[in-house]
Amino acid sequence: MAISEHIIKRIQDKKTDYTKYGFTRVESNALKTFFDLAQEFEHIKDVYQVSAAIPKAFFNLNARLYVVDPMKDRLALVSSTQDKEEDLGVPPPGEMKAADDPYFMNASMVLTIRGNQVLLEHPSLSNDDDLIGILEVYPCKNLDRHQALFFQKYANRIGFSLHMRFLLKKNTEHIKFIQSLVTDVEHNVIVPNMIFKLFLRRLGGKISKNKEIEMLLRQLTSAPESKLKAEVASLLRELAEVNRGLREEFTNIQKHYHNTSLFLETLLRRSHFDEGRLTLRTKACNMKKAVLLPQLERFAGRFAENGISIDDEYSGIPDEDTISVVDIGLMAQVYANLFSNALKYTEEVTTEKGERKKYMAYGRQWLKDYFGLGKDGVKYNVFTTGPHISSEDQAHIFEEGFRGSRASKTPGTGHGLTFVKNAVEIHGGVAGYEATQSGNNFYFIMPQ
Repeated sequence: MAISEHIIKRIQDKKTDYTKYGFTRVESNALKTFFDLAQEFEHIKDVYQVSAAIPKAFFNLNARLYVVDPMKDRLALVSSTQDKEEDLGVPPPGEMKAADDPYFMNASMVLTIRGNQVLLEHPSLSNDDDLIGILEVYPCKNLDRHQALFFQKYANRIGFSLHMRFLLKKNTEHIKFIQSLVTDVEHNVIVPNMIFKLFLRRLGGKISKNKEIEMLLRQLTSAPESKLKAEVASLLRELAEVNRGLREEFTNIQKHYHNTSLFLETLLRRSHFDEGRLTLRTKACNMKKAVLLPQLERFAGRFAENGISIDDEYSGIPDEDTISVVDIGLMAQVYANLFSNALKYTEEVTTEKGERKKYMAYGRQWLKDYFGLGKDGVKYNVFTTGPHISSEDQAHIFEEGFRGSRASKTPGTGHGLTFVKNAVEIHGGVAGYEATQSGNNFYFIMPQ
């Protein structure tokens, strides 16, 4: 394929530019060395150090590199040829600002590092400003215009290299998030959705029974009147019971549909994919009524089938309402995961009264000033009876894919508690585990 004219033109333009620049061999070698090492080193911190070290190695000039910290939305020192390790993270002097052109401040030359315009169009990196960082080179009182041009071009190359690294890091995080989200969908939607098969099978059985009753009623129309009355009465009672079951199954399917719709809407929001992370859509609600009880109702029948009683006296939940601002869909899945684990791992214990009991309990507790002075927290918990989780396993139970020694024979993915931790933390809360009398207590603490 022939080379495009615009490519040939750009090459010719660059040849002309570099002729005008008139970079010395040392300056050219400095640019080439930076380019080679920026490709060679894997970690971004190494690239930071190379950026500051090149001026020192080739021109005996010190340098400081400040980069925008996205978490704090400010510039912070990431590399220096003179400052100590503990100085890293400090912001630049107050008078040092980004500018379109290099400028001198005291004995330093200050160069603004900006991102590549093409890369800025990438949705995961778009922002209101293309500022990446600032390069300070010193002492530079006697630098001429040619040397200033060189360092400006050098700062441009730092910007392109760092921007590529940031883009790669963001894309890697995006991919990991999507992989995690796929696991969330499988764990919280696809696998629980298999219960539809049970509902439909039972519904199909009741429909078949109705058809059978219909056939019997048709046969009875030709029977003697004395026998007809008794037989019809019996069939009507049976029909009433079947219809009661049909209404029950319809309610089950309707509730399951609403819950599945909530989880799908929560997990498949476009904002998750745009941001590359879970995003919140919060509203004020009563946690017990809007979040906990609907999930408990979903699991109540399965708890009963497994001989697990629900002990809400143990939980000590006050009667008054608690209004919290949360993402209802995400917090509903937190409880769904905790109840799912309770279903799997609750075991029978002997109580203080000598009774054999197998139960689950849930509750809440106010924690005054937990998140700082005047910043209360609310501790929500799900307790289950059974042997304590080993101390070795406790350190890892919230890690992705980890399954404890007790879980080896129980179906699962090792993802549920990881989801719980992530969902709670993006609300500004914390999740944890504690061994308590007669069993295990999983909890999460939310700002109130």
